[in-house]
Amino acid sequence: MSAVQTLRPPAPTSGVVDVPFAVPPAPPRPAWQLRVKRTLDVVIAAAALVITAPVIAASALAVLAVTGGSPWYVQERVGLNGRRFRMFKLRTMVADAHARRDEIAHLNEVDGPVFKIRKDPRLHPLGAVLRRLSIDELPNFVNVLRGEMAIVGPRPPLPEEVAHYDQVAMRRLCVRPGVTCLWQISGRSGVSFDEWMALDNQYIDSWTIAGDLVIIARTIPEVLGGTGAH
Repeated sequence: MSAVQTLRPPAPTSGVVDVPFAVPPAPPRPAWQLRVKRTLDVVIAAAALVITAPVIAASALAVLAVTGGSPWYVQERVGLNGRRFRMFKLRTMVADAHARRDEIAHLNEVDGPVFKIRKDPRLHPLGAVLRRLSIDELPNFVNVLRGEMAIVGPRPPLPEEVAHYDQVAMRRLCVRPGVTCLWQISGRSGVSFDEWMALDNQYIDSWTIAGDLVIIARTIPEVLGGTGAH
């Protein structure tokens, strides 16, 4: 058996999103490095869920009290090799947020096939706080334990975003999406779409276990400072 593994696209299934270009294979990595990365993902995600459980629970109760609706939000995202999965988050928007997107499309503040507004009018009273501190993303660690995400990797896109990807952007689907990434520690929403894709490709080409640990360490002050979060 080869000591080097390359992630190959799976056979097409109903769970694979329609993409404009084929997802290229990831650069080959030694099998032991991939095993260590997955082990670290599981250990860190499990520890993070235990440590942040009181924050998640308190936030969920606060959202329930303020909005009267479910505090949980499950959204379809695109992961490794174009496979769709359900990503778990704390709800930061009003119940009909998705239906209202077309109404506020003109307020979009970023370029490329993404949609972000610094002061999104669809946020409920606690939504901005949850987003600024990235508390809404803490349930992502469940997706890590399920094997759908990694701790470090490109952030998982929406299917409608992937539909507009070019070949450069499509490369980000050749690895598992992550809870944090180079984009997350480089300004987030203050970075242009092309710069964002370049950062993801840089991560894919230069990935190391030590590099993941550096990104994780740098994520903590970025999150606490709310840099570029909206």
